[in-house]
Amino acid sequence: MIDDRDRKILELMQIDARISVSELANRVSLSISACSRRIQKLEEAGYISRHVAVLDREKMGVPTTVYALVKTAHHSDEWLDQFRKAIGDLPEIVEAHRLTGHYDYILKIVLPRVEHYDVIYKQIVRKVELFDMSAAISMELMKGGTSIPLGYAR
Repeated sequence: MIDDRDRKILELMQIDARISVSELANRVSLSISACSRRIQKLEEAGYISRHVAVLDREKMGVPTTVYALVKTAHHSDEWLDQFRKAIGDLPEIVEAHRLTGHYDYILKIVLPRVEHYDVIYKQIVRKVELFDMSAAISMELMKGGTSIPLGYAR
């Protein structure tokens, strides 16, 4: 069970995971050792799963986002394993979700330019049979980030 102070620690760490323990302790009104113990307990309890660096996509050469919507006629475990491997082998696919509704899966793909989508498309369809795969190109990021809401944590 976490309390409001833990939530504040998590909020601040979501904004900047490199915040020093002393700065964090100061911002949540705790001693450095008490704050450090709370962080360790949050990590051990799985609230903090990892620390990462968020890279600038423009500088990394992949400013374009394409969402690929996938339909399949196959739903066997074998097909799903092939699909997971096919998309798992492509670093350009940064997220994949199984969906309810009209499409079976959605893939978030980051690319150097929109024309590169065809390369990714061909790599996928060579490895796994699909019924349909269509794409939507992101024109503008209207809201982005890595933070998640903290009010639901137990």
